Amino acid sequence: MKEETKKKLSDSKGARWAALVVVSFTMMCGYFITDVMAPLEDLLMRTYGWSSTEYGLFTGAYGWFNVFLLMLILGGIILDKMGVRFTGAMACFLMVGGALVKAYAVSSLFPVGGTIFGINSQVIVAGLGFAIFGVGVEITGVTVSKIIVKWFSGHELALAMGLQVALARVGTAFALSFSLPLAKHFQTVAAPVLLGALMLCIGTIAFLVYHVMDRKLDASIERPATAETEEGFQLSDIKMIITNKGFWLIAILCVLFYSGVFPFLKFATKLMIYKYNVPEDLAGVIPSFLPFGTILLTPLFGTLYDRIGKGATLMMIGSFMLIVVHILFAMPILNEWWFATIVMIILGVAFSLVPSAMWPSVAKIIPQKQLGTAFSLIFYVQNWGLMGVPMLIGWVIDRFATQQLADGTTAYNYSIPMSIFAVFGLVSVLISALLKAEDRKKGYGLELPNMKR
Repeated sequence: MKEETKKKLSDSKGARWAALVVVSFTMMCGYFITDVMAPLEDLLMRTYGWSSTEYGLFTGAYGWFNVFLLMLILGGIILDKMGVRFTGAMACFLMVGGALVKAYAVSSLFPVGGTIFGINSQVIVAGLGFAIFGVGVEITGVTVSKIIVKWFSGHELALAMGLQVALARVGTAFALSFSLPLAKHFQTVAAPVLLGALMLCIGTIAFLVYHVMDRKLDASIERPATAETEEGFQLSDIKMIITNKGFWLIAILCVLFYSGVFPFLKFATKLMIYKYNVPEDLAGVIPSFLPFGTILLTPLFGTLYDRIGKGATLMMIGSFMLIVVHILFAMPILNEWWFATIVMIILGVAFSLVPSAMWPSVAKIIPQKQLGTAFSLIFYVQNWGLMGVPMLIGWVIDRFATQQLADGTTAYNYSIPMSIFAVFGLVSVLISALLKAEDRKKGYGLELPNMKR
């Protein structure tokens, strides 16, 4: 009888998986908006006269507030102080507001032609909306990561994190596949963005449904566990996190690996059009194979980590595959759609391997009461890459990859941009090797299974 009183709601398989589905749906809606304009780069150039540099500036705006105003770090502290319910709801409302500003900036209502600080005002306002949205979606990501640890510790933690990533990537896949056809059908760039804002409203309602589930979980724990008191986080804990070498290796691996994937996806549709001669309406389909592939593979690799371990090894393998992919994209060979598809599928495997092992590993390195801030610090470091790399790649494309042909058309040589992405993969391999060595020294258990036997 005494054992029954100790049973938590998270010990119920149905309850914890239901909670995962609800919060994953919210993230899926957020990821749709994150990548909704990735297939529209060429359309933005033709419709509004944006350059690759301006498009890179807009895409990099995602991290403006997270990096320069330290909003992610503040969000992590709020999460550890106020709990997942308050923080998640706040982040959802930020996502919706940012998406609406972004939609307005690229709609026919916006007065084009002006400048702000010498920069196209449309790019600045769209970037402002993306920056507000970026704060919301990143804090939501941190919150959802902590929610999964809360429900799945001692259970299928890596599988749950893998499934969450996979379901969220459905939003990316839909954005890459359908954004351009929607914009052309409704004859406005704003159409897919407005659809994403509507989806976010539904996702916010879903998170409010999770509130009820979270309260029941807290009530099922014997000790007092309100959202405000359960964590016991102190500001001094930040010092403990940032002096942990394992934390920094994970954070650096995160920014390097994701800098070779997410910014690449922003330019991938145009790459398919101009390097692989894919028709414009279908050009977003090939990049969408990457997130669709993660739907199956990330849970598979998460289960492997849960049952067998080898987390640091999985991260090394995935990072090496990133190098191979971008070298193949950089080489002037086999400029055919089927070759691009094969390479994108390989990238999807790499993109499944690393996150499925990386995020559960954070919970092995950092105590649970500090996880919210630890995740937010990692996301903060990651946002430097998400802000800076698109700006760099956009500038490189305008400066070194664009050629005006004699017949008045434009051609692109993507060898240099893809080589830059390959360098991120190379350094990722080195960092993951150092992480594996640190694990052997400190005994974090990154190579051990997650599930208790």
